[in-house]
Amino acid sequence: MMSKILVTGASGKLGTLVIRHLLKTENVAPGNIVAASRDPAKLAALQSEGVETRRADFTDPGSLSEAFKGIDRLLIISTDAIGSRVPQHEAAVAGAIKAGVTRLFYTSMFSPETSKVSFAPEHQASEAAIKASGLAYSIFRNGWYMENLFNGLPAALASGNWYNAAGEGGTSYIARDDIARAMAAELANPADQSTIYTLSGGHAYSKAEIAALARTITGKPLAVVDVTEEQLAGGLKAAGIPEAFIPVIVSVEAATRAGNLATVTPDAEKLARTPLQSLKDFLEANKAAL
Repeated sequence: MMSKILVTGASGKLGTLVIRHLLKTENVAPGNIVAASRDPAKLAALQSEGVETRRADFTDPGSLSEAFKGIDRLLIISTDAIGSRVPQHEAAVAGAIKAGVTRLFYTSMFSPETSKVSFAPEHQASEAAIKASGLAYSIFRNGWYMENLFNGLPAALASGNWYNAAGEGGTSYIARDDIARAMAAELANPADQSTIYTLSGGHAYSKAEIAALARTITGKPLAVVDVTEEQLAGGLKAAGIPEAFIPVIVSVEAATRAGNLATVTPDAEKLARTPLQSLKDFLEANKAAL
């Protein structure tokens, strides 16, 4: 019998892409894919393609064993509730054990044990819960999405200045679609043993390198302006960024400066069995968004 695969957070960007790639996988039938969300109404398009939909709410632990009933492979896409994710993920693991799931999959981040990113300990604790479950697992330590550049690069191009507290540190950006393709491949044909993958792009780009690409592609001037973490935090506050987000953003700069986001591995390309999109090609394809 073919394994039944459930993807949590299926109405989100990454979850949707994973399911789209599963639907293109030769040995995975739509009827063996389950899309789960807190609001199944958002999954109507997937349901129309033969994908089963279920409600799975990590803040309602008692419901999860029923949501995961009959599932062989469970992808836990980490939630966006920074500060509250560990109990949510632990509830998902407990529900999986109770439901008889045979293998867990989880979206983590680079080096959660040592990273300076403020929410890294949440991923470390979530990985620990998965490892302690006794179930086989595949953990995806995902790199920074190329799409994350849209959070700051367009505004920097508009002003002509890109403020940088990361020094010459690099980030091995990878397109969200490439991560989803790699994850779908592992979901469809998992490794024999429990495995941790680090899904990165092929090069770690500094802000100076990215600015050079952006200048070439858009024709706009863009200077990288080095600042301290304190200056960056002050600038973010003056720009109206919610105060809860400022320490997170500053911690990412610190992590970049320390080299925490610069890891490069062949894992994503090996799983996806196709070349990854380069940052240059990605920026060119999204020139209008810049």
